[in-house]
Amino acid sequence: MTYFLRALRDASKSWPLLLAAFLCSAGVAGLWGANIAALFPVIEVTLNGESLQNWNEKRIADAESKIVSHEQEIQRLHDRLAGGGRAEAEQQNIQNKIDTLLLQDKGDQAILTSAQFLQPWLESYIPRDPFQTVLLVVVLIVISTFLKHCLLLTGTMLVSFVAMGISRDLRVKIFNKALELDRTQFMKNGSAGFMAQVTHTADMLSGGITTTFGGAITEPLKIAACLGGAFCISWQLTLACLTMAPIVGFMMVWLNRKMRSASKNILSQALGFHHVMLEALNNVLTVQAYTMESFERDRFRDSTNHMMKIGLRHNFYRALANPITEVLGIGMVATSIAVGAWLVINKETQIFGVTMTEQPMTVPGIMVFFGMLIGASDPVRKLSGVITGINVGIVGAQSLYPLLDTPSKLKEKSNPYYLPSPHREIALRNVSFSYDGIDTVLNNVDVAIEFGERVAIVGPNGGGKSTLINLICRFYDPTEGTVELDNVPLTELAVKDLRRRIAIVTQQTELFNETILYNIRYGRWEATDEEIEEAARKARAHDFIAEFPDGYKTKVGPNGYRLSGGQRQRIALARAFLRNAEILVLDEATSQIDVASEELIHEALSHYVKNRTVIMITHRPSTLALADSILEVEHGQVTKRPAANYRAA
Repeated sequence: MTYFLRALRDASKSWPLLLAAFLCSAGVAGLWGANIAALFPVIEVTLNGESLQNWNEKRIADAESKIVSHEQEIQRLHDRLAGGGRAEAEQQNIQNKIDTLLLQDKGDQAILTSAQFLQPWLESYIPRDPFQTVLLVVVLIVISTFLKHCLLLTGTMLVSFVAMGISRDLRVKIFNKALELDRTQFMKNGSAGFMAQVTHTADMLSGGITTTFGGAITEPLKIAACLGGAFCISWQLTLACLTMAPIVGFMMVWLNRKMRSASKNILSQALGFHHVMLEALNNVLTVQAYTMESFERDRFRDSTNHMMKIGLRHNFYRALANPITEVLGIGMVATSIAVGAWLVINKETQIFGVTMTEQPMTVPGIMVFFGMLIGASDPVRKLSGVITGINVGIVGAQSLYPLLDTPSKLKEKSNPYYLPSPHREIALRNVSFSYDGIDTVLNNVDVAIEFGERVAIVGPNGGGKSTLINLICRFYDPTEGTVELDNVPLTELAVKDLRRRIAIVTQQTELFNETILYNIRYGRWEATDEEIEEAARKARAHDFIAEFPDGYKTKVGPNGYRLSGGQRQRIALARAFLRNAEILVLDEATSQIDVASEELIHEALSHYVKNRTVIMITHRPSTLALADSILEVEHGQVTKRPAANYRAA
């Protein structure tokens, strides 16, 4: 609930819109009750065949007559009490009669005051013809209904605007968080997890906010308007009709807990559902190559079946809320019908000795009272949907905000260093590193790379070669020791300043589903088309790009699937060349390039690597030929030696 309240506080920043939405809800509730109350003059005029003016004049005359009669009777009873000589029980009985008459007199005084206030308005604005009065009321009901729906639409759109704005902001924050997190934290959620949060969970929270500032305000106000009208007719009878409310309230609290638990399970299963689907689709080539289609279908079917079972449980509790609230509404109306009918038929003001009204109820009065309770029962029924919507929003908030609060392990100083370019040295000082805190990948590494030096990293798979690069690029921080640039720890530097110095080409080439031009320009966004073409020529990519009908504007498809592996690597090399960074990192960057193209690229690299630091992971002799020194990585240890000695060995 704490996280959902946090979301509501975020939404409250748009308080002018929410205030306008609240006023719209208040208007809807007022018109809802007014439409029901408008039935009274229609019923009164229809039953009696007289104008409202005559009906109100009779009320005034009747009230005045009753007041005079009550005052005379009260005076007579006071005289009897003053005469004395009566038993205590008889005196108490007389006093009770006086109290009852005083109560009735108070009610008649209120009726007289309201009727006298109303009479000038009726004379001025209401026609005396009964049928014209009915037509006027009907027209007013139609107009007020139209106005009510205009206010309802306006309020809904205002709240939706605020809620969707919060949802949009949260999506942006989640996306930003995904870009900022260190790789360990990112992999805990995975792409599928972030995708589910950005889509499904954000929608859950948006719906909860909409419900909170929409239905959770409008429906209770409608209930209040109707019960307020019923209270004006008879507050005692209204309270008698609400005797079932505590029982229903207890049931709704129980259902609320069940629905919240089911919503959490649905969200958890939705995250797993996304993981299963994206894993199979992202690795579809492997699935097809190993004929595992049936296995993945069964896996996906099991996931969807489990999600369906949880969804059915949630829908059961959600559906159960409707009959519970409807029982409350029917119970209210049934109680009012039974008690009200007895009062009207017997022209009584009490039942079982309990005073229900100050004056005997009329048929029009009790019918309007019934209408008020029926009017209250509809929003009561809708409250079940309101509770469900809020629960869904609470679950969404409990999933989103902890993710947003997750700190990145790559923390940047508030006042980081900015070093001049080019750098002088990259150094690892007594560096040890472990991904999981258990198995050590690098152990007490102490090595330095001078500016302009070309270093090749070699070693067995899993030895820590890529880990070295990840530490130098500060995708991770070392478990122990420091990685330094010009004797300044990377943790003291601005991350953007560090990475702007680096261009990287990985073995698993990452391309965007955009044009070739877009993918190369990603290296330096302000580059001109001419500079992009020059970088492509250096990477020996221009020739095959020119063969495409759309040239540099050719779409490469998701993950660059329209290009061959070698073409993708050359696009990535062109991107790195365009960046013109002082540190070039090549992680098996030519592993998928044919021999002829590789020779051309190495020729280009031999010119490009001058006056910059180059760090290469490779086993190819042609690439090793570019190196000045070799870093041998094995069993967590790093040994540096001249390249000539390594090649000779």
